[in-house]
Amino acid sequence: MEQELETLAAAVAELQGSIAATNGTFSETFYYLTIPLMVLIHAGFLAYEMGASRSKNALSSGIKNILAIAMIVPFFYFIGWWIYWAFPTGFTLSEGAMGISGAAYANAVALPWSEFMGPNLDDRASGVFWGAFVLFAATTASILSGSVIERIKLTGFVVLSIALGAFVWILAAAWGWHADGWLVTQFGYHDFGAAGVVHMIAGFFALGVLINLGPRVGKFNADGSANHIAGHSMPMTLIGLMLIIAGFWGFLMGCVIVPGEAWSWSASIETTIYGTPMTISGMTFNTLMGFAGGIIGAWMVTRDPFWMMSGALGGIISCAAGLDLWYPPMAFAIGFIGASAMPFVASFIEKMGIDDAVGAFAVHGFLGMWGLIAVGIAAQGYPALFGEDVITITFVGQLVGAIVMGLLGFVPGYVISFILKVTGQLRVPESAEVMGLDKVKVPASAYPEALHPSVSPAE
Repeated sequence: MEQELETLAAAVAELQGSIAATNGTFSETFYYLTIPLMVLIHAGFLAYEMGASRSKNALSSGIKNILAIAMIVPFFYFIGWWIYWAFPTGFTLSEGAMGISGAAYANAVALPWSEFMGPNLDDRASGVFWGAFVLFAATTASILSGSVIERIKLTGFVVLSIALGAFVWILAAAWGWHADGWLVTQFGYHDFGAAGVVHMIAGFFALGVLINLGPRVGKFNADGSANHIAGHSMPMTLIGLMLIIAGFWGFLMGCVIVPGEAWSWSASIETTIYGTPMTISGMTFNTLMGFAGGIIGAWMVTRDPFWMMSGALGGIISCAAGLDLWYPPMAFAIGFIGASAMPFVASFIEKMGIDDAVGAFAVHGFLGMWGLIAVGIAAQGYPALFGEDVITITFVGQLVGAIVMGLLGFVPGYVISFILKVTGQLRVPESAEVMGLDKVKVPASAYPEALHPSVSPAE
């Protein structure tokens, strides 16, 4: 009998080990898949921005987008990841209540020579988590990229992208997208899908840059009225926007903590990054409902295909902060309201003399803010953290978070771009802009036949 029990215990232990290995592989694969899906976001931004540019600027718009991603990756490896773990409680570098923050913790898990920052066979999570976060960082740069097309210097844009992607946004994430973040622990800030810490930060950063960058040549008349500068390919722009939305599913997967791992909040159910319970099922309902509400809302007020597809993205962003909380018809309504207001915000920005070429501030900055406020209006009283007797979501807390995100985005964007402007590194010369950046900066032609209609196909 004793031998049978020992045999049974060994079999159970072996089964448990096999289950743990399977769960670990699933978890690792789950986050690994977020990365190629988020690369779709950048394929989308590439098509979207090239299509929204005039043909004389198509390749230069694409090149700066690709280069920004490549530059952010090493900077995020060497410093960005460390910032996320070091600064949740503020600039004191002290450890938070959950024990997963502060200088000592950051030094242990995120310094470039840490065992967690390389091929440690015992660590199956750090690399894929880092990969998901670095794609979030690249997304902020791509949001900026669209707003400044056709007149920014490549060097200036790269500097701004690194500052935004490897420093500014990740500081926002440490404060408001981390269980030890001071906005979360002191104000109950809730931002499941990063409406504030990604979209609002990037949108307000772009606004600060645009003020110093100035409008494209020919955008405004002497009386202040604006001219519409159409991109060369609306179909490419629409396809790009749809690719961004497809990639958004990977973005949202990266906001989920899967159950059953040593680093998970729960052994049985998915949670938010704050440890509060949620389900992928609920997220799916709400993402699609926000998507649909955004399309319908933008189409009803504009009848414009560009704003219709921007509305699809805007509807999801409007719902993003509370995707784990909404009843699906509420997600539809929040997406509808946000996307309906979006074109009017873009028009207001234009009347202020600011040339936001693709409406990045309206789509990301304004709707990210609306998403945070919507949580404060409709989700008050929900727990903001894992555990019992914890701080809850409030309107004031969401408002404070929105103010912090707005300032944290706008101020660095304005200051850094002002320095670049003073040093002559922000904007291309007017002659180059008029000729087209592809002609003066890119040793290739986007559409050689179309640009030389006098040349027959036989030639």
